[in-house]
Amino acid sequence: MKIIDISWPISVETTGYKDRKVVAFEEIKSFDVDTVRESAILLNSHTGTHIDAPSHFIRDGKTIDQVALSQLVGPCKVVDLTHVAEEITAEVLQAKESEMSFSAGDIILLKTTNSAILPTDPFSPRFVYLHHSGAEYLLQKKVQAVGIDYLGIERSQPHHPTHIDLMKNNVVIIEGLRLQSVKQGSYFVCCLPLAIQALEAAPARAILIEGI
Repeated sequence: MKIIDISWPISVETTGYKDRKVVAFEEIKSFDVDTVRESAILLNSHTGTHIDAPSHFIRDGKTIDQVALSQLVGPCKVVDLTHVAEEITAEVLQAKESEMSFSAGDIILLKTTNSAILPTDPFSPRFVYLHHSGAEYLLQKKVQAVGIDYLGIERSQPHHPTHIDLMKNNVVIIEGLRLQSVKQGSYFVCCLPLAIQALEAAPARAILIEGI
């Protein structure tokens, strides 16, 4: 069995969406003074690898504590889309199905050139994203979760149709994965958000497991 960590490392230098400051650490106790260490952590709910809950974009949508963990644990498919320059459309995904099929209940992780961007680099506004047509294609396939390797799953689309259509159809959105060293193929994934109550998102630790 091999475990592959696909989480965005968290530090005070961690890239934030549109370069927002998303992480702060405060020393509460030091070993020199208190003979013990203790820290306070301040995190934006969309820091690094995180899960978006429907309430992020939908007024009465589920909050992060209401998202079913069963949708974030199980067999998954990593899809290599590093040839895509800008947007992942339905046509791009349809062409990829000659290599791997998308089936009902799948957890789909989209690997792009975003993973080559360092986790402390300035925010990249031209990141590769899932176009609305690509989201519709995955909805037709009845997948249960979709992940991508940057801090947002879409950009430059008025009214956020990728987010909203996935959320309205109970497809969980994972953002901020790190997939550069991961080959296309089938894995077992575990990506669990922190047990935070009543918010629209939460950071998560994500791993892939081979050989089970």
